[in-house]
Amino acid sequence: MRSLIAVPVVLVLLLSGCAEQEKKTAQLEVVAAAYPFAWLAEQVGGPTVKVTNLVKPGAEPHEVELSPRQVVQVRRARVLVYLKGFQPAVDDALGSSAQGLDLGASVPRTEDPHIWLDPVRMQAAAKAIEQRLIAIDPAHAKDYAAQALAVTDKLIDLDRAFTRALETCARREIVTSHSAFGYLAERYRLVQRGISGLSPDAEPSPGRMAEVASYARANGVTTIFFESLVDPKVAKTLAAEIGAKTAVLDPIEGVSGTDDYLSVQLRNARALRDALACR
Repeated sequence: MRSLIAVPVVLVLLLSGCAEQEKKTAQLEVVAAAYPFAWLAEQVGGPTVKVTNLVKPGAEPHEVELSPRQVVQVRRARVLVYLKGFQPAVDDALGSSAQGLDLGASVPRTEDPHIWLDPVRMQAAAKAIEQRLIAIDPAHAKDYAAQALAVTDKLIDLDRAFTRALETCARREIVTSHSAFGYLAERYRLVQRGISGLSPDAEPSPGRMAEVASYARANGVTTIFFESLVDPKVAKTLAAEIGAKTAVLDPIEGVSGTDDYLSVQLRNARALRDALACR
């Protein structure tokens, strides 16, 4: 019985401590379920908003587990920017609370959660965040609108950079370690073949490896892409089998150092241009 009482007491203490901190900072508390959402919320929210990313740097977001403190952060945030169905622990922590901003309700999507890899879909996500922030904090409406416009301009420039880089290519087929790049491929007329499915931790069967190897040979694929947060062993094994090289194509599920969403996406554009022999 003592342990059952202890959990609510801990949550009350955490909530009261967080409330005092919010009074001190006087910033709007926004929680983001993954790095791309945090980056976009920071861009739109500007200095008026304090954004907390639930995924630690270097961690893989698909199967994130939340600490009691993070559960409290989710429940007390004015806005939780997330994608329903992407991270079960986040869905469970949010429950039916109205502060959740499911970007999937504003951005066209399939079962693939990686909407942020398409700069055009990210523009729609920026608009959704802008509208939610204005609804709960109308005093800063002009700031949010201006900041949303600024990041939208950056995303338009990014879309143009991808279009220029991939406009004329010798090939349009890409082989990736997992199938994270469907929206990117659709936007820029590429054809993605993933070694694994949507989960980066899924182990491909020998039959799947043979099938992808045959596809890569048939389409003259010279580069097998792997990811920064995932063991490259499978990609390197396939590359060695078909005589290809490997390179990073980053799903931007986390960044390090001075990188941000835009810098990693520009690096992705260059990696694709080089791998596909684009002029």
